[in-house]
Amino acid sequence: MPLFDLPLAALREYLPTLDEPADLDEFWAGTLDRARTAEVLVEVLPVETGLSLVDTWDVTFAGHDGAPIRAWYLRPAGIEGDLPVVVEFIGYGGGRSEAIEHLLWPTAGYGHLVMDTRGQGGRWGSRGDTPDPVGSGPAAPGSMTRGIDSPETSYLTRLMTDAARAVDAARALPGADGRVAVTGNSQGGGLAIAAGGLVPDVDAVMANVPFLCQIRRAMDLTDADPYQEIVRYLAVNRGREAAVENTLRYVDAVHLARRARADALFSAALRDMTCPPSTVFAAFNHWAGLSGATPRKDIEIYPFNNHEGGAATQNMVQLAWLRERMPVAGLRNPGPAPTPSTPAGRGASRA
Repeated sequence: MPLFDLPLAALREYLPTLDEPADLDEFWAGTLDRARTAEVLVEVLPVETGLSLVDTWDVTFAGHDGAPIRAWYLRPAGIEGDLPVVVEFIGYGGGRSEAIEHLLWPTAGYGHLVMDTRGQGGRWGSRGDTPDPVGSGPAAPGSMTRGIDSPETSYLTRLMTDAARAVDAARALPGADGRVAVTGNSQGGGLAIAAGGLVPDVDAVMANVPFLCQIRRAMDLTDADPYQEIVRYLAVNRGREAAVENTLRYVDAVHLARRARADALFSAALRDMTCPPSTVFAAFNHWAGLSGATPRKDIEIYPFNNHEGGAATQNMVQLAWLRERMPVAGLRNPGPAPTPSTPAGRGASRA
């Protein structure tokens, strides 16, 4: 895949002017207030997975407008003390799948809440268990354009509200000490950014090759799905562009990134045709710009990768980065994480 976006030097300086709606904060405050009228934890049931080193619970929590959202909760077995929790959001088209697929964070000593994605699952072999009970008008195949004519009816509004409520749920779980980090790849990375902006007292945000950033620009830069779902919708729903673009202003993760306060770790792949690197840098460079906070932010750059980004290499970076911010008391100190070799042109940027 060739380089197609801005050169790296320009990406580091890329700080686009944003077109936020004047009532963005009011809209999201009202949306979250309505969601929070429901008790967040609906059900927490132990399940047997056959694993002896990790304990697992099947969780249901109240998401957007109180709708039930499924999740897995995993903890290292035999740990009686309270632990910080890593909340993970899933990439586009996937669901929470099986609990035994999510062992990284509990085996590192953290609690781990894996949020199912309403109305998704099975697109790439990762099944989901959570329906989206809200109806939709005309839409293109996929999730992006469900209810897209209005921010009140947009699927992305529901999904980002679910992500914020997952943070609330993580704090209420048995054995949780109140500290929460959020993470995810692609759509999951966009939801981690959104959660960091909507619940700005989270402790850390880790967003890998995040989706849902500078959405309107991405529609013009790449012909890849999921952004092209919106293009196909507008190609046959002529005359709805103004309404769609207005909705996207409310659910663009860059706008929510400005409101964040936590330390953040991003990753970007310079040949990423799904989530163009300039859209990732837009969120990174705008991080906490409106909140008045001065958190530490880091970005790992993978110049030769497409949307797979850093894969397991990035996981190692995350483990070391999070260990500094959310240490787990009472567990063996594993020492420094392995430092991957740094090929020419790759490495962390810090601010």
